[in-house]
Amino acid sequence: MGDVRIEFTIEPFVDGNPGPHVLAAWQAIEAHGCELVAGPFSSTVDVASGRAHELVGDLVQAAFASGATRVNVQVEQHEQ
Repeated sequence: MGDVRIEFTIEPFVDGNPGPHVLAAWQAIEAHGCELVAGPFSSTVDVASGRAHELVGDLVQAAFASGATRVNVQVEQHEQ
């Protein structure tokens, strides 16, 4: 199985103030031992494709449990 890149945004979005809904999703990713790259418009994480479904589920659950109103997720297979 190859690696995938998960890119996501969480709303509501406030520039420079990620809020508890975003921080909870970031913590969920870090709990998987993955390295998060928090960008100015979206965040990304690279993970083995076999682990992607669990990671996406955990980040979505954490975000909504902490006040998110919308979560956008894109999963892309790395070219080999």
